[in-house]
Amino acid sequence: MREKRPVGVDEVDEAVLRDRAIPDIDWTVLPEGSLSSRFEAPSGSLAVVSLGDPNAPRVVLAPGVTGSKEDFSLLSPLLVEAGYYVQSFDMAGQYESADAGPAPRSGRHYDYELFVDDLLAFLESGSTPAHVLGYSFAGTVAQLAMLRRPELFASLALLGTPPLSGKAFRGVRTIGSLAYVVDGRTGAGLMIWGVVTNKNRVSQRRLDFVRMRFGFTRRTSVDDIIGMMNNAPELRAAVAAVEIPKLVATGDHDLWPVTLHSRFARDIGAELAVYRTGHSPCETTPHQLARDLLALYRRAEASAGEPEA
Repeated sequence: MREKRPVGVDEVDEAVLRDRAIPDIDWTVLPEGSLSSRFEAPSGSLAVVSLGDPNAPRVVLAPGVTGSKEDFSLLSPLLVEAGYYVQSFDMAGQYESADAGPAPRSGRHYDYELFVDDLLAFLESGSTPAHVLGYSFAGTVAQLAMLRRPELFASLALLGTPPLSGKAFRGVRTIGSLAYVVDGRTGAGLMIWGVVTNKNRVSQRRLDFVRMRFGFTRRTSVDDIIGMMNNAPELRAAVAAVEIPKLVATGDHDLWPVTLHSRFARDIGAELAVYRTGHSPCETTPHQLARDLLALYRRAEASAGEPEA
């Protein structure tokens, strides 16, 4: 078994220097060469962005709650440059996929099955096995999807994914005790308030984009997802049993402490990468994240090419 070690915390290499030089970009502008499209998923129509040669090995990047495909605008071109075809989509209820999901006032809710069915359908719509990254809540969705259809996955990367089952927010720094007293709607309201008031201290253009995106995202989807994240399934043993290369990536100032991510990585048989940033390494340290993802993909491709024993 490979040693599970933090990567990129103290390194000052080219990737670190390039990350430090990232300008304040316009997040409404997709990377050059991007193709926007729609995918008819089980939950409804999802907004998709694709970049690169469709004949190249496929990477699928799944954003989290209140996120969108644009969250990978700095990461995707780096993976394409290395020879991969990269796709991402807004999850049901989020941003340009806001209409997907249960009909308003139907009494139905967003649930894990809905998001897993969408991800599996999207994977089946292109070449597989694919390298899959799940960001935050989408990391839990990706794990559930892999357990149902492991043959669709070449590797699994979990970025800022909740490292705890049950009341996952109980491990969040400072405010973890609130996990026991707030419901999904209240928790969602607190999270949205923190984001729109820039408690994350993002750049002005990033903040402008995030605030604009909230104008499209369906609030009921956020309420339901936050409730789901505080009722997270226990998956560690089952995920560990799936023998594909895995990576847990996080910032050293993520919502959850590095100690929890480290234990999570060990339990599922994943390597651990830690960056000097917060919950969004795909936005703030994309060169370092790309470096470690490409190493993951090389391990997966080398393993797939090995002759059977």
